[in-house]
Amino acid sequence: MNPSKILVTGMSGLIGGLAGRRLAESYEVTALGRSNVEGFPTTVVDIGDGVDGILPALEGVGTVVHMAASRGNVPPETHIRANITGVHNLFEACRQAGVKRIIAASSGAVIAGYEQIEPFRSIVHDPDFLMPSPRPLISVDDPVRPRGFYAVSKLFTENLGRMYSDQYDMSIICIRIGKVEINDVPLNARNASVWCSHRDIIQIIEQAVHAPEDLKFAVVFACSDNPTRYRDIEHANSVLGFVPEDSAADHGY
Repeated sequence: MNPSKILVTGMSGLIGGLAGRRLAESYEVTALGRSNVEGFPTTVVDIGDGVDGILPALEGVGTVVHMAASRGNVPPETHIRANITGVHNLFEACRQAGVKRIIAASSGAVIAGYEQIEPFRSIVHDPDFLMPSPRPLISVDDPVRPRGFYAVSKLFTENLGRMYSDQYDMSIICIRIGKVEINDVPLNARNASVWCSHRDIIQIIEQAVHAPEDLKFAVVFACSDNPTRYRDIEHANSVLGFVPEDSAADHGY
């Protein structure tokens, strides 16, 4: 699949900015968001407003990298507008415009509830915990355990992606992104278990862009190869070829 022209949402943010600028080294990249992105043609629009404002940005676009989202401790209505209504508007605009592939940001938060039970609670919180062999891992096939409405809203992206892939023959790849930090280092021991370096998040997004055309739907975890990692990245390796370059161990965790 030749992405040729790529539209990136969320380029004003950390992950969208990292991915968009790397992809721009090889492809024509444009941006869509609520503010202009310096150095890139930008369609300034709120995806929560509807489909019509999005469509002009998709002319000639083969691939959309959707990294924009509502995050943090905000009212559920804010997440609904951005992560549910807005995502539906974007996917529907892509369908109408003939976009072949969407790489969409989900979140590892959809299974964060496992950190409340053993052995995962000790893996992420107890520095003296001895990792069992084999390592306990949560895979994309395990039941979700969201701990907040943000995570619930990201599950909508995954479910909508499955539906659009099945019903409209689009390729949808959802990435359950770990903790990506501005300074590119884990902030604490808990975050070190789910940390994802700049190099590793760029890598997996690029691999999703370049994935074979017959990969119609996938959900994958994205995090670095951390000593206390409990999220299964072997599936991301099998479907995308993802091999982390970094580890929280490089930063003392």
